[in-house]
Amino acid sequence: MSTNKYAGPPAPRAEKKPLARITGLNAVAALFERSPERVERLFFEERLRTTAGPFCAQLARARKPYRMVGGDELAKVAGTVLHGGIVAVARPQPVHRFDPGHAARWAADGRPLLVLDGIGNTHNLGAIARTAAFFGLPRLLLSDHPAQALPAESSYRVAEGGLDHLELHRATPFDEALRALKRSYRTIAAAPGPHRDLASLRLGDKPFALLLGNEEDGLPPATLAACDEIVAIPGAGRIQSLNVAASAAILLYAVSAAGRAG
Repeated sequence: MSTNKYAGPPAPRAEKKPLARITGLNAVAALFERSPERVERLFFEERLRTTAGPFCAQLARARKPYRMVGGDELAKVAGTVLHGGIVAVARPQPVHRFDPGHAARWAADGRPLLVLDGIGNTHNLGAIARTAAFFGLPRLLLSDHPAQALPAESSYRVAEGGLDHLELHRATPFDEALRALKRSYRTIAAAPGPHRDLASLRLGDKPFALLLGNEEDGLPPATLAACDEIVAIPGAGRIQSLNVAASAAILLYAVSAAGRAG
């Protein structure tokens, strides 16, 4: 007779996240370069047979499947005709919980930190990640804003490998994270309006943490009030603001240039 009468119900199994379809050669190459262990399956067209060879060799060593398929079948696998001839089916990229103690260690490298507080469009998230990787940022911090998007298949496609070159962290609760960041970073909010001209930024004794907000509503008032400064991109006045992904490129160039200028 069992002696485990009062053991209670079995512990719930950890929820498995659905696999993501990573499309396009640049995105797939970055995935194999940075996190090949995440790849579960690979599909590719004949025209990329030689290019896909090293990826197939990695999967063969890990005893994971790969297959050359026709364009119609690849479109079904990818869920889109915009697959670029190759699709990796992979476990999602981890999004780490932000530890306030990380802020000082991150700031020690002197590089800017990009913080997204409500970017809701997954395509914009991918475009911003591509820009951040282009400028050599090592990580991206996402807030707990209810509109904030997390990486999706469309994000990976637009990012062209940029997401896999970034560590992703999420700050919950965000107000506490922002207070921790302010101790080690100079927090710069980007918003349209009569704010400080972006071109006048000069690096001080702290690296920049640049905050971008929602496509429609911008940064929440509480976030704007908590930042050290608010900057704007000057324009001709005909259009109120730029798409947030375009703004991110200009802003990251400016803060990177200010950092180099000292």
